[in-house]
Amino acid sequence: MRKILWILTAGLLMTGCSVRQERPTFSLKGAWVMTQVTVPEGYVYQYPADEGTWLRLYEGDSMMYECRLTLAEQALVVKPEGKCGVTLIDKGGGEHLYLEGEDSRPLTVVDDSTITIQRMGRVSMWRRADDITKEWDEEIRAIVERDLKEEMTSSDEIRSYVLSAKEREQADVIHSLIYAIIGIAVLVVVIAHIAFLNRRAKRRLQLQLQQILEEHEERPQPVRQAIASVEEAYFSSDEHHALQRRIATGQRLKEEEWNELEGHLKKVYPGFTSQLRTLYPMSELEYQTCLLIKLRIGPKDIATVLSRDVSTISTVRSRLYQKVFGHKGSTREWDEFVLSIGA
Repeated sequence: MRKILWILTAGLLMTGCSVRQERPTFSLKGAWVMTQVTVPEGYVYQYPADEGTWLRLYEGDSMMYECRLTLAEQALVVKPEGKCGVTLIDKGGGEHLYLEGEDSRPLTVVDDSTITIQRMGRVSMWRRADDITKEWDEEIRAIVERDLKEEMTSSDEIRSYVLSAKEREQADVIHSLIYAIIGIAVLVVVIAHIAFLNRRAKRRLQLQLQQILEEHEERPQPVRQAIASVEEAYFSSDEHHALQRRIATGQRLKEEEWNELEGHLKKVYPGFTSQLRTLYPMSELEYQTCLLIKLRIGPKDIATVLSRDVSTISTVRSRLYQKVFGHKGSTREWDEFVLSIGA
């Protein structure tokens, strides 16, 4: 048993050591600036010098963009040099073999933000420049790419490009203003379209109301007498008396009873429900209120059947009048309108 415990302990220690030794894979991705160069004679050249320093932008460990960089007040001056393919081979212990094309050079990782590269006895030190990566990465890459595509001048003069932080801020402000103007324009178009649809819907409703009122006023006397006869027959029928008794007891109507009630109304007033629904997309409460109004049920009994306060039923009626006619009206005016349509 003791031997097994020793084996388990040793295994755990070995696992812990291996975990501690594991380090994340080093990558060149991002921007690096040269800080100094040590030559074989022992001299050390510090950067940035008068002409700035060298900047390299690595696209992972496969491509490198190089330029000379001078930092001015709120601006960068970039002189593109070119690009080439690179390869980074990990030899372990922080040592790598770094290849620029076919040229191999030893590369040492000093720490996460510092590396050294040797070439022909010269040791150059580079530091990460995350601020440049974050702010200017895409612009500098584009400059190098564009410079490679364009023909050099007859004197082979290296062209410079200025990246201004102030100009960039101004460009961002201009872009924001453009987006805001576009957004406002879209909003105006949407509002105008909605207003046009509302005006068209209001016009259509006015025409429907006018047609309904004209039909009501132009009914011949025989038609009026026939409608009155049908109404009298229904309101004296057993069905209507049964409905009144049910309402008097305060019982709510079931769905099938509402359907039956609607069927009776269609027999007495053939066009009522269709005209009512074309006026306004009513809620169930509004529609049922109108059905009961048409059946000569008083506001108090309507409130009882629909389990609402009398004030709620009054609000529904006055609100319907305003939605349909476009201006305020009394509950009595809405009731009179409902009673006048549908025959």
